[in-house]
Parts: sequence; structure tokens; C-alpha cells
Amino acid sequence: MENRIKIFNTLTREVETFVPRVDGKVSMYTCGPTVYHYAHIGNLRSYIMEDILEKTLRYAGYDVKRVMNITDVGHLSSDADTGEDKMLKGAKREHKTVMEIAKFYTDAFFDDCKKLNIKRPDVVEPATNCIQEFIHMIEVLLEKGYAYVAGDNVYFDTSKLEDYYVFSSQSEKELMVGVRDDVDEDRNKRNKSDFVLWFTKSKFDNQELKWESPWGVGYPGWHIECSCISMKHLGEYMDIHCGGVDNIFPHHTNEIAQSESYLGHKWCNYWFHVHHLNDKTGKMSKSKGDFLTVSLLEEKGYNPLVYRMFCLQSHYRKPLEFSYEVLDNMTSAYEKLLNAIARLNPSGEADEADFAAYREKFIDAVGNDMNTAMGITVLYDMLKSDLGDATKLKLAESFDEVLSLDLTAKRGKQTIDSDLESYVLAKIEERKAAKKEKDFAKADAIRAELLEKGIILEDTREGVKWKKA
Repeated sequence: MENRIKIFNTLTREVETFVPRVDGKVSMYTCGPTVYHYAHIGNLRSYIMEDILEKTLRYAGYDVKRVMNITDVGHLSSDADTGEDKMLKGAKREHKTVMEIAKFYTDAFFDDCKKLNIKRPDVVEPATNCIQEFIHMIEVLLEKGYAYVAGDNVYFDTSKLEDYYVFSSQSEKELMVGVRDDVDEDRNKRNKSDFVLWFTKSKFDNQELKWESPWGVGYPGWHIECSCISMKHLGEYMDIHCGGVDNIFPHHTNEIAQSESYLGHKWCNYWFHVHHLNDKTGKMSKSKGDFLTVSLLEEKGYNPLVYRMFCLQSHYRKPLEFSYEVLDNMTSAYEKLLNAIARLNPSGEADEADFAAYREKFIDAVGNDMNTAMGITVLYDMLKSDLGDATKLKLAESFDEVLSLDLTAKRGKQTIDSDLESYVLAKIEERKAAKKEKDFAKADAIRAELLEKGIILEDTREGVKWKKA
């Protein structure tokens, strides 16, 4: 298969031509949500762009297997292995059990994804399903000398690695010299950058979810779950790992450390990270307690797909600032786009040569490091071109396999309205003919038939008019 998709690889800090390990097949992993609260639209920007990446790969002909975890245990409110457990925090807030919280917010997350036309991954695995896998990996890391037990917890020893800060530039690494000796947050750690693989009951006495382990009753650290869940479903090698820029350090850094120490070889070739969504006060985050959700946008009258289009008009590696004014403008642009496609006449045959040429333009645009703004430009250029309507309609449907903006949504409604109008006008003529023949019983029956279907007839000086009830 021709390799034509380009991705910015956070690991090398370069845009690279994507080459999968197995020709034609892509193994892809996405860091899923911590299900203690609703996802805010900043979280969902990452999932929209990861959805675009997956659909672009499929559009280019790849067979993609995508796996996502659900963090329903072990994610502390600080990435430095300190603070309150986020799941426990959610349970306290709503006076529910942790598993009730996890179920409710997992369902809410996928409801939001559905509204945004984000495809559900092929595999979705909650962390609580994989406790034995976590324990096994930790045991192997201990046996290999990459982990140690201290204060009843198990830690990964970052000093055993030649290069722990794999995502950092050389200048950034030079600034971190000596950081491993500055242990001031957790006195059990040998090095400041060490991280917890397994917490025992000494961490939180009120921790609801606990499991037996060789190191005592406890629960896994957050970072271990993605390594194990990805290996469970994708094997020892992975093509693409996705997440938000917040995940780069420490989460993805720690994933690489423990995974490659466990496996003994390179684990993942490409790392794809989506930048923040900001508002006028800065980065959106759940911790602020004041964040925008898809449901809130709907309550304010916005179509969630307008927010998707808003995200696609910007590059995923740039911060994006949200405002209602911008969303209002995007709503207008979205409506005009749908109306333009709705006006296309589907009669006739699409020109296959023109279709293939524009399809190639679209792949080259979106496939160039997920340049969705350029992909939408190709869509607009195609609609303004002198191509036949049947070709344009087929191309709009084709592009929407990636963009997923429901570009032909108004066409369906227009067809229904057109069919209804034809039916009503025929009935009006039939009624007119009945009245001319003085068959008033039939004329009244036609009026009643239409009324049953929600159509009201009005006799005016200009003739008979109709409206929906």
C-alpha cells in the first residue's frame, strides 16, 4: 500500500510519513476518559481529532484496530502521585459508589461522542477488568530490577533508564539535571521522577476499590493501565498512540518507561497529541469546576456538529480559543454549507474520473498531518467548481466519511418535504375536481384525510393553501 499519510510524531518532533509495522494494518491506542465527571468540550476536541485520524487512515485504505481504556480506578488528582483519587472524589460528590459513578459517566461520555459523530473504538476496556494484567507486569518489572517496593508501595525506578525524558529536547533535558535527587513529595521515592505502579491500603484508608496483590491489598497506579490494556489487545508493538498534550508528561513518558522496560524493545512508533481548547480565562479543565459540556451547548441551541466543524477549522497542534461569537459564526457557515449540498440535483451519473481526482485532493489535504481546514477548503472548492451535481453529491458523501459533519442531513429533509408537497398538491387538485363535480362528500373526505396526516387546508381568495398542523 502506498504510504501517503503524514503525522507529526511527538517522539521525534517531526512530521513523518506514516509507515505501519504491518502493511495495510494499523494498531492504534487512545487514552480514554477518567469517568468521574462529564467530559468538557476541551476533552472532546482531542477525541474529535483522534476520530479524524482514524477515519483518514480508513479512508486511505488501511485496516485500523483502535483500542481505548476507561480509567475507573487509580487516577489521582495530581499527576505527581499525590492528591485525592478522582474516582473517589466523584463518588463523594454525588453520594454514590465508585462503580455507579463510573457507569454513569462512561455512558455520558459515549453519548457525547455519538452527538459529535465520534466513532466508538473497536475495543473499550475499563481498567478494573485488567487487575491481574497490571499485577503481572509489575512482577516482571520487579524481577528485571526496574521497580522497587518502599513504604508498602511499588515504584518504577527511572534511574535505570538511559533516557527517561524521551519527549524532551536536549535543552529541556539539560534543565532537568539533578531533578532525580530532589525527592520532596514522596519520601518513599528514590528519585523525584519515580512513579507508583501499585498503591497499598496505606495510601487511602477509604479507597473503595481494592484488590489482593503480592504487595498487599491495594490498587494500581494510573500509568500502568494503558500499557497493559494496549498490549492485551494490540500485542507487543503499536503503530500510533494518541492523547492530549497534557498526557505527554508524565503519563505517556511513564508508559514508555514501563512498557519498554517490560518488553525489552521499542513499543510505539508514532505519538499523536492534540492541543488545548482555551476560553478567555485560559485552558478549560474539570478541576476549575466551571466547564462547557455538549449538553450545555445543546441547551443554548447549538448543534454539537457545529462544535465539531469549529474544531476542524483549526489545526490540532495549535491552541484553539472558544467563544460563543465564533460558534454563532460557525453555525451560519454550517447551515450555508448544508443548504448548498441540499440544492444539488442527484439525477444523472457521477463522473468517475472527476470523483477520483477530487478524492485524491482530499486525501492529500487531510492526510497532511490532519489538516482538516484544508480538507474543508477542498470541499468548498469542489462545490464551487463546474462539476456535475451528481459528482458533487457523491464527493460530499465521500468526504463526510472523514469529516463526519452529516453533510447530506438537509437533503433527507428536503426529499421528505418535496414528497409531502407533491402528495398534498395532488390531493388539493383531486378535491378541486370533486367540488367541481359537486361531490362534496368526497371533498370533505380528502380534507379529513389530510388533517389526519397533520395538513391543514385554507381556502383563500388566491386559492387553496396548506400548512402543517
